[in-house]
Amino acid sequence: MLQTALQSTLSPVISAFARGPTAQSAAVKCINQIGFVNPTMLLVFCGGKLSGSDVLDVLKKRYGDIPIIGGAAAGGISRTGYGYSGMELTVLAILDPALTPHVFVEPNLDAGEYEAGRKLAQQMRPHFEDGDIVTLWFDSVASSNPPKLHHGSEIVAGFYEGCGGTRPQVFGGGLLTDINLSEGWVFDGSQVRHHAVVGLAWPSVLTAETIVMNGCVPASVFLEITRIDGAVVYELDGKPALEVLEGLLSYSMTAPNAAEPLSLRATLGQKQGDPYAPFSEGNYVNRLILSADRTAGSVTLFEPDFTCGSKVQVMARNNQLMIDSVRQGVETANSIVRICDSVMAVYIDCAGRASVRSGSPVEEAELLANELDKSVPLVGFYSGVEIAPFGTSPRALDWTGLLAIIRYRQ
Repeated sequence: MLQTALQSTLSPVISAFARGPTAQSAAVKCINQIGFVNPTMLLVFCGGKLSGSDVLDVLKKRYGDIPIIGGAAAGGISRTGYGYSGMELTVLAILDPALTPHVFVEPNLDAGEYEAGRKLAQQMRPHFEDGDIVTLWFDSVASSNPPKLHHGSEIVAGFYEGCGGTRPQVFGGGLLTDINLSEGWVFDGSQVRHHAVVGLAWPSVLTAETIVMNGCVPASVFLEITRIDGAVVYELDGKPALEVLEGLLSYSMTAPNAAEPLSLRATLGQKQGDPYAPFSEGNYVNRLILSADRTAGSVTLFEPDFTCGSKVQVMARNNQLMIDSVRQGVETANSIVRICDSVMAVYIDCAGRASVRSGSPVEEAELLANELDKSVPLVGFYSGVEIAPFGTSPRALDWTGLLAIIRYRQ
């Protein structure tokens, strides 16, 4: 305990990770790791089998009435452990008031994602300038019966509109209790809340470097979406979308004995910026293919933000590409940490990338936690959606490991 307390004097943040059969036991373990300090804020990501209210009660009893932000997570990722059993708890304690963000909440996500994002930006607008960090957290699951998601792309589009002419660095993620998309909820600073989006406006002394890792590579030329309705793509280049994809992949997406789910085989990717620039995975917004309809010849995507006329590519993925992508991303992150005064690292990892779902023999999150420079505290969790900046415009992402290095401005 003394060693933990001494270490806290050297860093403005402390991270902790625990696994326990109850919320109380996991929270007490994290408190013991954090030590005798007085945080100004906690970032907390709570496994879906743990009671969020009980976690809050234990943390508030120890630390008092400080903002607690975060929410449900399909699993936790840290230096000392990772997992997605639902019993994981990851905590990051911010100790320096000068690094503590302002908290804002828009509680009406179920009334419309776009409008919620716009209203949140209008609340926050006086508290950030161009280039400042803004993080967005929201519960991904609108309902489980019938299955319905809160679309991150709509939240981000509304937020961008509400920012007016100001362009912050926006990253964040959608929160959910498990890999099966059963439920989601957020900590809004003081309580557990459903159907809400929470925004943090970070002090201007900080900036962020974000690294997008997906391990997907183009498997086609550019194709034009010629018919689409929301998230359902009916035609590519004037032909049934399912027919085009199956022809390019040499794979029947609806066969009863299909070896892999659609999401593990390919995505549809939209390249950002110059379409003729050399390939970089960080330039692509990829959309998971959730299902296919043989009768309609259509495929349904995870988000509804592609439109008629959008140019997309079929993006192939496999587990080796994913692992290689993480290794390259960690190398990039370590080069940043070596030359910059870094405060913390946040890893927002699509729950589908966990080996139990992807079939990878290597847990890419464990690889990242082991190989990321040990001098920077890490907090990570398995998410439903990842949000990252693309130039001045944020986008919601699928099948992505998003690593954010928060550092002091130089």
